[in-house]
Amino acid sequence: MLDWTDRHCRYFLRLLSQHSLLYTEMVTTGALIFGKGDYLAYNQEEHPVALQLGGSDAADMARCAVMAQERGYDEVNINVGCPSDRVKNGSFGACLMAQPEVVAASVKAMQAEVDIPVTVKCRIGIDDMDEYEDFSRFIDIVAEAGCDTFIVHARKAWLQGLSPKENREVPPLNYPRVHQLKQARPELNISINGGVKSLDDVEQQLALVDGVMVGREVYSNPYIMAGVDQRIFGSQATVPTRRDIVIAMQAYIERQEDPWFKPWHAARHILGLYQGQAGGRIWRRYLSQNGTGKNPDPNLLMNALAQVEEAQANVNAFNESIASEQVAK
Repeated sequence: MLDWTDRHCRYFLRLLSQHSLLYTEMVTTGALIFGKGDYLAYNQEEHPVALQLGGSDAADMARCAVMAQERGYDEVNINVGCPSDRVKNGSFGACLMAQPEVVAASVKAMQAEVDIPVTVKCRIGIDDMDEYEDFSRFIDIVAEAGCDTFIVHARKAWLQGLSPKENREVPPLNYPRVHQLKQARPELNISINGGVKSLDDVEQQLALVDGVMVGREVYSNPYIMAGVDQRIFGSQATVPTRRDIVIAMQAYIERQEDPWFKPWHAARHILGLYQGQAGGRIWRRYLSQNGTGKNPDPNLLMNALAQVEEAQANVNAFNESIASEQVAK
């Protein structure tokens, strides 16, 4: 989710669910150690939040894990799943599936320096290393180093010939392989990722594994998270309405003090809030047309909401009229 799940996105998602674990976009060790920006910035409301870290040098990984713990992150997650050329050329991401000893060394070095959990996100295989034995060998070596939590994207990655987008869609999902791992290693905490579209899917997977990571479906249709706390975590809290979320996000935008901040920096993450709802297209169009440019609408979200609610009122009035005619007949 590089360039997607930034702190503005995570604040929005936290409004929808108080209990889900949120992950940052992947940050490289080089950016943290040598970069000039604050790549660890987050909102306190985001907890629990995990830093997803990209790198392969054990000393650098440990150094960055310490930085994350000092800043208050709840977990550090090693990315061993990203298939992009830029990541591969940096010798981290999915290519490390072929080098489990390198990942294990990072786990050991990081755990020696921090108390927060060190976890690994990986694939079920890469290129021609895609048999269960290859996958289980990777898990065994990294687990022996001390990692007890794995988030597994249930697709292999083709590092030669497929783009990152194609690697999310072309290799077929293989859920049984992840389920087999959980059966073989019940002492490990195994979460599954890939192709999950609904909370029904989440509940089906939770019967077989310990957790479910949902990425791009939540980004395109984020309101599915609104039911997570009640259905998955058993919370009795009231489910927030879309209107509640819009009001909270407008307040969030208004209190930003960064002179470089623009409403679009936050608004772009909530384009899908009305996915599948009357007025959804109006919502997306208004944000896109009025949230960018030199003079963005300072009351962007509330004005967009007003247009959506007007459209919904018109739809409801039309439906009521049709119903009345049918009763009269």
